[in-house]
Amino acid sequence: MADTGQLLYFADPMCSWCWGFAPVINRIAAALDDTLPVQVVLGGLAPGATEPLSAPTKIEFRHYWEEVGRKTGQPFDFGFFERDAFVYDTEPACRAVATVRRLNPGVTLRYLTRLHEAFHAEGANVTDPWVLRALAAEVGVDGDEFATCVDQVETHEVTRADFALSRELGVRGFPTLLLIGAEQPCVVTQGYKTYDEVTASLSDMFDDG
Repeated sequence: MADTGQLLYFADPMCSWCWGFAPVINRIAAALDDTLPVQVVLGGLAPGATEPLSAPTKIEFRHYWEEVGRKTGQPFDFGFFERDAFVYDTEPACRAVATVRRLNPGVTLRYLTRLHEAFHAEGANVTDPWVLRALAAEVGVDGDEFATCVDQVETHEVTRADFALSRELGVRGFPTLLLIGAEQPCVVTQGYKTYDEVTASLSDMFDDG
């Protein structure tokens, strides 16, 4: 396959459907390698939230997690819903991914996947700076460098720029995968699809081109 552009992967570290899609996007990235690189863009599912999750919201979230688990086979730790006063602010985790992207772009998708796993399957609090730092170290990013970079003005700006790009391109849900080339961005998937469905969509786009 010739170099035909780039895949923009819009995701949020605390999005359950993105966790469900993680094996798919990682397989896609490995299969396409340098031919059609995957660029992670932080969508910002609920950045800046300040109120703890209410009981009705917990019920709604649990429904999503159960549905994702049934459809994708991905594991979930439902002990999360026993927490009191948890604020579902996705900005710190998004900014952590932006930090890793600045320091070591090659492990960005790996780090995003690790955050998904830690939050959804292990019950980790990925709003905690120390947790985010420890997980970055797991993928080979120096903890001290991470701690310095994550709070830099430039990192905040990069994170906000990702959120703005999502809005600019009309991304309203996650996961979303867009093919960027010479023409207008093409939607590969909005929402969860299997590996076979994604590759079929890409093949159709290349055949049409």
